[in-house]
Amino acid sequence: MVKKRAYRTLDNVSEEYYRNHPDEIDGYLATAFEEYAKDACTPALLSSLRMIARVKGVSALAQETGITRNGIQKALSEQGNPKFESINAIMNAMGYRLTPEKFDRVDVP
Repeated sequence: MVKKRAYRTLDNVSEEYYRNHPDEIDGYLATAFEEYAKDACTPALLSSLRMIARVKGVSALAQETGITRNGIQKALSEQGNPKFESINAIMNAMGYRLTPEKFDRVDVP
């Protein structure tokens, strides 16, 4: 009988990496938001937040935010369209806050 191989997805590998290296989550999230500021790709940002939410524990986040576990998963899904309040609550529960950062605008005539 041939033994089936179990392959891990990139998400699984990334999640495991950040579980083992929690000190690198800050930089990962900073980069995710910087990329979002450049390209406004909401699904990519939500994917990053979803992965870190799994690392932090979705059940614990649900308990702290008052949003159901399913609600957090839906908000952070690729098709998610979360309210600002939901993202703020999830970020706060993960130990982060949303703060504005001034940048130099290059106005195009």
